[in-house]
Amino acid sequence: MRTGTDRLGDEPLTGKPGTPANGPGGAAMSLGRHPRDLVVLLVALGVFVLCALVAFHATLNPVETAIFGQLGRIPEVSAPVWRVLDWLGGWVGIALVAALALYLKRVRLALQCAAAGVLAWGLAGLSGGLIGHRSVPPALLVPGVRLPGDGGFAFPAVAAAVAAAMVAVTAPYLRTRYRRIAWAVAALVAVSSVYLGRSLPVDAFGGVFLGWAIGAGFHLAFGAPGRRTSAAAVQQALCSAGLAPVTVEPVRTHRLGPLEFAVTTAEGTQLRVEVVRRLHRRAGPWYRIRRLLASLDVEDEPRLSSTYHEAEHEALVTLLAERGGVPTPPVLLACQAPDGSALLVRHQVEGRRLTELRRDEITDSLLGALWEHVGRLGEAGIAHHDLRAKNILVDAHGAPWLLNLTLAKAGAAASRTAQDVAEALVSVTSLVGVERTVTTAAAKLPSEKLEAALSYLQPLALPRRIRKQVANERYTLTDLRETLAEHIGRPLPTFRSPLRPATVIGLFLSGAAIYTLLPQLANLSSIRESLTRAEPVWLGISVLTGLVAILFAGISVVGSSHAPLPFWRTTAVQLAAAFTGRTTPGGVGFFGINLAFMERLSIRRSQAVSVSVLNVAATGVVGGIWSVVGAFGLGTAGMLTGISIPHGLPVLVGAGVVVVAAGAVLASPYGRRKVVRPAVRIMRNLAATLRQPVRAAQLFGGAAAYLAVSGLGLVASLAAFDPHVPVFAVLTVFVIGQTFGHIIPSPGGLGAVESLMVGGLVALGISPTTSVAAVLTSRLLTYWLPVLPGIATFRYLQHRAII
Repeated sequence: MRTGTDRLGDEPLTGKPGTPANGPGGAAMSLGRHPRDLVVLLVALGVFVLCALVAFHATLNPVETAIFGQLGRIPEVSAPVWRVLDWLGGWVGIALVAALALYLKRVRLALQCAAAGVLAWGLAGLSGGLIGHRSVPPALLVPGVRLPGDGGFAFPAVAAAVAAAMVAVTAPYLRTRYRRIAWAVAALVAVSSVYLGRSLPVDAFGGVFLGWAIGAGFHLAFGAPGRRTSAAAVQQALCSAGLAPVTVEPVRTHRLGPLEFAVTTAEGTQLRVEVVRRLHRRAGPWYRIRRLLASLDVEDEPRLSSTYHEAEHEALVTLLAERGGVPTPPVLLACQAPDGSALLVRHQVEGRRLTELRRDEITDSLLGALWEHVGRLGEAGIAHHDLRAKNILVDAHGAPWLLNLTLAKAGAAASRTAQDVAEALVSVTSLVGVERTVTTAAAKLPSEKLEAALSYLQPLALPRRIRKQVANERYTLTDLRETLAEHIGRPLPTFRSPLRPATVIGLFLSGAAIYTLLPQLANLSSIRESLTRAEPVWLGISVLTGLVAILFAGISVVGSSHAPLPFWRTTAVQLAAAFTGRTTPGGVGFFGINLAFMERLSIRRSQAVSVSVLNVAATGVVGGIWSVVGAFGLGTAGMLTGISIPHGLPVLVGAGVVVVAAGAVLASPYGRRKVVRPAVRIMRNLAATLRQPVRAAQLFGGAAAYLAVSGLGLVASLAAFDPHVPVFAVLTVFVIGQTFGHIIPSPGGLGAVESLMVGGLVALGISPTTSVAAVLTSRLLTYWLPVLPGIATFRYLQHRAII
């Protein structure tokens, strides 16, 4: 079964069957402390101290006064509402909250809210006395806004601190919806302090964090509900369900899983109770971003409304799995504890997890039975979605049982069950290796199911909980994928575009914003007039440079590989990459399509990754050297007239902080593993390439020619508006924008590249109107227009099974 998190006492709770643990009708609401409260306390205090330092030392920020002025412009008709909100952050609010808690028979909560409010009021006043009032020069304020008088603004905002303290204390007693409403009211109280002219934004911000810190301190000192579910609450719920528990014993196992209890009933039945206190089916933002970048569609888990709904769902899927012939611990019932926790009650099955077995104990018969269960699960239309080795139980007879159907889905599509097979392959590989996993799986599962799983054996398509089971996940997954394809005699899957409808919409909206806002730097009507007078011949040359540059990109890729690559097919792949790479964040599609192409040529994925990384590194090195040399050359020639470099003590301090932080990151184990070692490996590959003149010429010459020809596209676009073009200077501006703008992980460097190029051209003395028109035209004709033939080429390569 799944493992627990909360640290409870070791003594079992015993009592007469049918008697609630806290007496008749008693609510088994338990109080506890959580390490999260300490983290909140430290973070909130840290933010409050930073705000205090800003209020004490720093001069007034024009942004802060601008926000103050804008809030002061809110129509006067809303003033009564803001005054009422301000009262909620004072003695009236303290009295109302305490009275409401007493009415709900929460005496403890009432006392804590009153104490927290009074403490927040006192600490806010003490802090204000130490820091002093903040005055604002009238010249910085908008006429007509409310001012606090001669005394100035007080730090922190007392009303914001009092309201936040009471909300922080009350939050664990509230459901999620009401908790959000309470925090929204606290935020509005802080805004009311600014609107009524009593505080500046930093004062209100600091007050909120002071109150939050006070609430976290109360939770640490006195405990709060919702930190754990007590054995008494479990016994009371089981008694109400008629199960007559005799002993309820907490199980202390893995800290990161849900809490469990071992129960013995009056009839001697052994049960296992799982406590569901939070929804487990919510995918995190990072997983969602990774899925957008995957080269195939991965289905989302359906949302559930509550933890009790989740427990009921798991019970239903378990019953369907049993009916399909899949062994899983039988579910007895799903119920709810007095503290609101959902309980899932199962019959106990004795055994050990698959991860607890030695390698020699994992027999081929055990693996064969496991693959049969995985196949039956798919035939029943159930997707497990968490087929880790830790969720496989091996009983005393050596038979496997599938556990933890929390994330499972009934009525799943074939693609979803294929991902289950892929997850099981990865999990078993982590224990017995690739060869044995593939052999045993192929003996029990049909080739069609294994072929469908091939597409999901890639990092972007698998959740982190599955990938982290194996060491060197990228190379292990590659080995597993290629071994499985060879064993079942199937080709590696065709590359699919990582572009999604959401990505297309986001790209279109971002491009529309850039092409609408950037012209505002110049005169919009002048830009329109310039576009109507552009020379068509130069615009045609600009389009041609965008296509010719792809030819040199193919030469560069050929030079990146030790194994010979067919030139024209490689160039066609680079044209298709104009579609897949320029429309995905960070150029993920460029890597994906080149890896698929080289795998079709029987190049191992690890070598294909090295080729792609080497090509990008060579282009970056050439672009970096060109940028530095070109910038110094332009500066020496006196062509950069619109650039000033900031200097002074703040700049030196900031640079020192950045250098120290970068050094600390690089010296850490994470930095050495993720940055230093890959960088050293790339530099060695570049150095090795230099010892092969032909490859070096192809790699670095192709990269330099790609940048040069692409830069000529900007030169041609600029010539269409202005016949006097400093060619070398414009090429340098292009290389700087192209090299550093793509550091921003937006599709095609959208926004960053255009801004850098416009700024560079303006620094050369070219008018903003001409600079904006030339850059936008060049990017459209040389960079985005080749996406259209790239789409056609992509489909052609797919049809010919080249990618």
